[in-house]
Amino acid sequence: MTAIHVIGGGLAGTEAAWQIAEMGFPITLWEMRPATKTPAHHTEELAELVCSNSFGARAVDRATGLLQQELRELGSLVMRVADAQAVPAGGALAVDRAHFSQELTQILAQHPLVTLRREEVREIPPGMVILATGPLTSPALAAQLQHLTGQEYLSFFDAASPIVLGESINREIAFLASRYDKGEAAYLNCPLDRPEYEAFWQALINAEQAPLKDFEASEKKFFEACLPIEEMARRGIDTLRFGPMKPVGLRDPRHPTRRAHAVVQLRPEDRAGNLWNLVGFQTNLRWGEQQRVLRLIPGLEQAEFVRYGVMHRNTFLNAPRILQATLQFRDYPHLLAAGQLTGTEGYATAVAGGWLAGTNLVRLVQGLPLVTLPTTTMMGALFYFISTAEAKHFQPMPANFGILPPLPTTMKQKSARYQAYSQRSLADLAPWRAQQLTRPVPHH
Repeated sequence: MTAIHVIGGGLAGTEAAWQIAEMGFPITLWEMRPATKTPAHHTEELAELVCSNSFGARAVDRATGLLQQELRELGSLVMRVADAQAVPAGGALAVDRAHFSQELTQILAQHPLVTLRREEVREIPPGMVILATGPLTSPALAAQLQHLTGQEYLSFFDAASPIVLGESINREIAFLASRYDKGEAAYLNCPLDRPEYEAFWQALINAEQAPLKDFEASEKKFFEACLPIEEMARRGIDTLRFGPMKPVGLRDPRHPTRRAHAVVQLRPEDRAGNLWNLVGFQTNLRWGEQQRVLRLIPGLEQAEFVRYGVMHRNTFLNAPRILQATLQFRDYPHLLAAGQLTGTEGYATAVAGGWLAGTNLVRLVQGLPLVTLPTTTMMGALFYFISTAEAKHFQPMPANFGILPPLPTTMKQKSARYQAYSQRSLADLAPWRAQQLTRPVPHH
């Protein structure tokens, strides 16, 4: 029987390996940690979440929520575990980071058809292969890929937010609320008046940044959706107030008439509320500077930092030149890619890539036609986009309604339009699933 390999044990690789094994095919899942470490990971668990612990909005009339629901209906393991390990986060799906990755690791390690190998893969092995090595692909494998494809890689720097100990947050200042009171009051909010905000902004733009290891400063290329807080601040004194520190829709129930000039939100990292993530506060400041500057925020004067913000290189393929919408390499049909390596952004999109690559690899082994989802679905639209976008200016794409085909009738109200997109997607997904996803019988 043809050997099947999934390289990379992140969200995409975990989902791909599970789908293949559940269809009855033996699979080798390669993960280089802990033998080979990365600048961003802290554990040896599969599917470790290295940035936020949030998968984005739950509601199906939001792009991330629609993508999550599509994955649920397609039998995604990662979404099943995410739902089981959810923590309060207002209208978002956030998970207990540790328990989430531990459960997925246990499930894959105990599957009778999954062989988990803890080694760095330096060369693509023979057989059927899914590359799910993510934004931190090892240099040796990246060099082989670059030689194989003949294409230049694109890179940008990704940043992660700090996490603080919950008991160190001053609850006499910070208040529980969700924006516009949507969902449960799940976020801790630290309000700043104008003098406090301006003092914080001044300290932030003058704080010392950590050096970007291994790369020249001239190579810096930030992805707008994950811009470091200090970079945003340098764009103007009010930039943060219209971004991660916007105060609109947030009122302290203890002082309902008081209006904050700016607000810092914290989201729980675990079910017990012991750890809190500074929402949107990705940063590359030196660790000592992070402590000094962030303690200027009212409510965080005595904050204890469990994890400081970090910055790391994110590498991805120029997908329009290299990949088909099936996630096959154009010139190497027995090689597929999944996850952030393909030029998609976000946790749910990584899971979606793993699901599609795993499903299509099995069909490839069986000699069946490979599948693409309807472009009216968020999954179908994402993979169609990355395979057909303008290659010259290709940048990673998150789930969003802008990539879906237009609706047959124009709707001016955004909420109605998004609801219509979601209804169409789920209505189109059901018959597609019934027609296309007959489980193939494995060869033994």
